[in-house]
Order: sequence, then C-alpha cells, then structure tokens
Amino acid sequence: MAQMKSTGHMQMIKGGGAALTREKIIASVAEKFICIADASKQVDILGKFPLPVEVIPMARSAVARQLVKLGGRPEYRQGVVTDNGNVILDVHGMEILDPIAMENAINAIPGVVTVGLFANRGADVALIGTPDGVKTIVK
Repeated sequence: MAQMKSTGHMQMIKGGGAALTREKIIASVAEKFICIADASKQVDILGKFPLPVEVIPMARSAVARQLVKLGGRPEYRQGVVTDNGNVILDVHGMEILDPIAMENAINAIPGVVTVGLFANRGADVALIGTPDGVKTIVK
C-alpha cells in the first residue's frame, strides 16, 4: 500500500515492505503504473508516514547524517535485509513539500540505492478503496 498525494502528479511513498528498488524498476518500465491504496492513505502533503530509503550497508551512518540535514529523523529498520542485500532507513518527520526535489536530493546521496518516493514517476491510475467501493483516479 502507498501513501499517496492524489492531486497533480499522483506522487506517493511506497516501499514499506522493503521492495522499493524493485517496485521502482517495474514502475519505470511499465506502460501504465497503477497504484492501489485505501482512502486512509490519501494525504495533502507526503511525509505523514515514514519514508523508506534503501541503503548500501556500509553507508548507513553516512546516509543517516545526510538525511538529518534534509530535515528527517532516520531510523534503521532492524532485522530487515532487502532482496538486493541492502538495509532500510525509515525517515520520520519529513514534510515533503517538493516531492521531485526531495526524491532527487535523496537519490544523490552516496550510498543510497533508491528512496521510496515515487515523484518523478507518479501513478497513471490510482484505485482507492473507500467504504462505498473503489474510486478510480486517472492522471
């Protein structure tokens, strides 16, 4: 499930299950990127939920320091190793006002594999589960 800003470019945070790099690869080659979420995940500003960042293990501390400089509180997700052999830092407390700039800034930190911010490649279609059924939003 994703935390989604459904206005504009349907940008979102994904990767809570630690598969964010593979999700991004699939999204980048997909003809149509469809996101499924429940209505509780829709927000006006991204950052209410932790932002996952996949990091090469030896760079964990250095990346964490850079994430603090960007305004976040990174926490190491203990006991989780991604399918790619990396670790996850969950960044709390970020109010992401410019998702594209934030995605680019985090991805530019040496040691970051990718960030779970899908801003440059937002969803084409969102299927939002509501108490009244499924709401479809098309970009």
